[in-house]
Amino acid sequence: MNMEKRIILASSSPRRKQLMEGMGLNFDVIPSRVDETVSEDLEPSEIVETLALRKASEVAERVGGGIVIGSDTVVVLDGNVLGKPRDESHAFDMLNRLQGRTHLVYSGLAVIDNGTGRQISGHCVTRVHMKSLSPRKIKKYIDSGEPLDKAGSYAIQGIGATLIDFIEGDYFNVVGLPVSLLADYLEELGIDVLSGDRD
Repeated sequence: MNMEKRIILASSSPRRKQLMEGMGLNFDVIPSRVDETVSEDLEPSEIVETLALRKASEVAERVGGGIVIGSDTVVVLDGNVLGKPRDESHAFDMLNRLQGRTHLVYSGLAVIDNGTGRQISGHCVTRVHMKSLSPRKIKKYIDSGEPLDKAGSYAIQGIGATLIDFIEGDYFNVVGLPVSLLADYLEELGIDVLSGDRD
């Protein structure tokens, strides 16, 4: 087992950074600079896996060493991918569609070992059941400012938790990083998250 490999998170997301810190990992943050445009013909699982691998690959090429982690998250309702809202009106429309219904959250994960060239990628899906919400409650939530940079216009790890009835699956996947899956991938590459030896 090689614990001296540098670990790099290819994302500027404070939520992903916080989750990796919670895993006890020592890592650097180097955000990717990729174009996130994908074909509209792709399934949600293909979208998140494609973008996660694209992000990890771009950073891996720049740093030239270590283990690079890329991730991408989307919210899906009735087969339609909901990204981040353009503005408050768009956020209201999204939340109004999601309220009282069940939607899916997909997170793609890609891990690249620059030393060996090995790539591991996959995705995780969580079902999220949102409470029925009045227009007034949706507006109050938008006024908090929290939804404006979040896929699907809500943050389950913030005040948005009060909008959720229950979930089926990985909570951390909804936050933006499937932690359990990441631990599995890192273990395949020789990094045991539970070992306590982080450097």
